Order: sequence, then C-alpha cells, then structure tokens
Amino acid sequence: MTAEGFLEGRRLQLARGVLLQCIMGGYPPARFYGSDDGDLALVADPAQIHRLPWSDEPRAMAICDADELSGGSSSLSTRGQLKAVIARYAAHGLAPVVATELEFFVFAPNTDPTQPFRPPVGLDGRREDGQSAFSVSSNNGLRPFFSEVYKCMAALGLPRDTFMHEMGVSQFEINLLHGDPLLLADQTFLFKHLLKEVALKHGLSVVCMAKPLAHTPGSSMHIHQSVVEIGSGKNVFTDSNGEPTSMFRHFIGGQQAGLADFTALFAPNVNSYQRLCHPYASPNNACWSHDNRAAGLRIPASSPAARRVENRLPGADANPYLAIAASLAAGLHGIEQELEPSAAIQGEFAVPDNLALPCTLHAALERLKRSQLARELFGSEFIEGYIASKTMELTSFFDEITPWERRVLAAQA
Repeated sequence: MTAEGFLEGRRLQLARGVLLQCIMGGYPPARFYGSDDGDLALVADPAQIHRLPWSDEPRAMAICDADELSGGSSSLSTRGQLKAVIARYAAHGLAPVVATELEFFVFAPNTDPTQPFRPPVGLDGRREDGQSAFSVSSNNGLRPFFSEVYKCMAALGLPRDTFMHEMGVSQFEINLLHGDPLLLADQTFLFKHLLKEVALKHGLSVVCMAKPLAHTPGSSMHIHQSVVEIGSGKNVFTDSNGEPTSMFRHFIGGQQAGLADFTALFAPNVNSYQRLCHPYASPNNACWSHDNRAAGLRIPASSPAARRVENRLPGADANPYLAIAASLAAGLHGIEQELEPSAAIQGEFAVPDNLALPCTLHAALERLKRSQLARELFGSEFIEGYIASKTMELTSFFDEITPWERRVLAAQA
C-alpha cells in the first residue's frame, strides 16, 4: 500500500482463505474457511508500525490483526488466538509473562536444495567447522552481518538480552527480554523477518528450520512462562515464603495435559520431528524437572520472584503467536481445572508412556484431530482448518522420494 493510502486510513482487505495457505502455496478446500472465501479486514496495530531500516528505499511494515468484516477477530488468525488467550487470563485477574529463545543457522546461499547447507566463508577465508560453540570470538567472521542485525534491532525497538553462538555449526541464539506475550510474539516475528532480510544483503542465508543439518543439534524456540497478578505484578507461582504455589503446580499440570494434543502446533513441519527424534537437549516428552534439559518442561534455576516454566518443545520453525497461545492456554486450563502434575524427574530417566509425545507430523495431526481440548480452547474452525493445511503439506512431502531411499533401498532384494 502507498504511504498516502495508509495514512488516509484506507482499509486493506484479504481473502479469508489466505490464513490457511499451506507452505507450498496451495489451499485446502473452501469449506475450511467459508465457501464464499469472503474478505477479512487487516487492521494495523498502531504500536507495531515500523520503518524497515534495512531497506534502501523508504518502506514500512505494519503488523495487523485479521478481523471479520462483521467485527471481531477471525478465528483463523493466530495473533487473534493469542489475544483471546491473554483475555481469558485477564478474566481471572491474571497476566501471563513470557520470553522466547530463538535459535537459527547462518549459511552460505544454497542454490541446489539437493545439497547440504554449508557455513559461509568468514573474513578469515575459512568455513566454520563446529568448534566455536559459546566462544566470544565465534562470530568474528560474520561481524558485518551481526553489526547490522544489532543496528536494525535497535531501530525497530527490539531489546535483546543475550546473543550467543550455539552448539551447531554456524548456529546462533538470541534471548528476547520477558514481557507481554503479544509483544514477545510480535518481536519474535519481526526478528525472524529482520534476520532473513539482513542476511540477503550480506550474501548469506538465515535458516530457521528445526533441523537443517544432520548429526547437528536442531534449532528451538523455547518459551519461558510465568503469571502475575494484574495490578500488583506479583508472580503467582511463588508464595510469601518464597515457595512454589498450588497455581504453579496446576500450570504445570495443564502443560502436561495439553502438550501431546498440541504437538502439531509446536512442531508444525515434517522436519520438526527430525529435531525431536534425535534429541540434543530437544526432549520429546511432557515430563517436568528442576533444571534438567532432558525434560520437556524445565524449571530454570532462579530466584523465587522469577520462578517460571520453560516449554522446550517448540522449534524455531513454529509460529510464535500460535506456539505461545497453545502453551499459555494449556497452563490456564490446568489452573482452571486445578490439575496436578506428575512427580518431578531428575537425572537420567525413562519417559512414561503417558508423557510421551507424537514423534511424526502424521501422528501429531492425528492426535490433534482427536483432541476435544484443542477444539474447546481454539475452536473447531481453526483446528480443522489447520489440520487441513498441514495435511496438504504432509501429502506433498510423501509425493517425493528422498536421496536416502534411493541410496539405501534401491539395491535391496
């Protein structure tokens, strides 16, 4: 839209079905988004209109809500779903607080998708070999890229906590500061967009797949969650003596009750399960623990005032609005129903069958399809439309034969 049209308040409309467009570009049948495929109104959030600092020509981007023309948020909008979850907390006098940790890889351009990704050539003329995890000098070869990333983050008002080289080859992580869930989802979305745009300017490729490299840790989007009282700001997970509260237990119980049903929302792609089924601190379970990275729900070491629950299931490929909404909705379900969690686990452990999660996209979609809880929390229209879109993607994947199949199975009798 032209700047003049935007400033005049001209309404921008979008076909309803676009919210269910699959990643290959197609759409499920129209019955999943209304047979008329009528329009939605895109309503810009005044707090999320940003001049794009990496653009050579003046351009801006506005994050919008997708609203029905008759009024109210579209049930197909993941941003709208998150706002609805936050409103349900507010009805109890509560406000959730979250922070996200996003991991990503920086690669050289990959013009042939049949070939593996490779790290870029750094300023020293060499490619990283994977020995730079947590090193203060590990990103020196990418310093011009990261310098512009930092400048663009400042220009967009994206505060950052820590930035580090992660365990993978040319893999990095950013921790965003905790705050309002909608704000954090917007910031996570903006940061991923920023990364890819700045990378293109530097002849690089940023990849947020869950598992882009074999024999290498995948990329997560861990979600740290706490809940405070509206007004006082008191963390309801900690009592006046600094001890965990019943609400803390119930929140964990809700997470455990919802994680298996919602796995397809946290791990939305075929590749997501490559990360989860070859876990390098990427647990595919609903166990909980104090500071144990093998548990899907980890309670980080912290002061009582900062007591929180870390959901370690979502990958970097997850939709931040939907992943945060699903995680918080599960926790609130536990609070409302006063659900008790299992016993905490420590050290090495075997995952009980009732706390194991689906390990393929097909199994996760089947679990989501049977979930009454998902329909209660997100509505049947959203759940059925999401499943329809993801089923198209899964079918597309099965329409191709992988190099492994040709290499290993062709010679078999």
